[in-house]
Amino acid sequence: MQSSPAELLTDEIAWAVEAELAFHDGDVKAAIATLLQDNRHLRKQLALAEFAGSRGFARGWRPAYDRSEEDTKAP
Repeated sequence: MQSSPAELLTDEIAWAVEAELAFHDGDVKAAIATLLQDNRHLRKQLALAEFAGSRGFARGWRPAYDRSEEDTKAP
């Protein structure tokens, strides 16, 4: 029996959570702090990419700094 895409996504996220916690030896606060730092860094990179690329170059595309409603739906 094959897993549904929602189940695979849930398993993938669960594995990523466990991997992050293992990397930080189970320290939840350290894991959250690292993820927040990564998020801040990626937002800065997105802002730089938006500034560097013209609207014509991106064919009208503009980055979104927050997840869309579709991205936040539970799997």
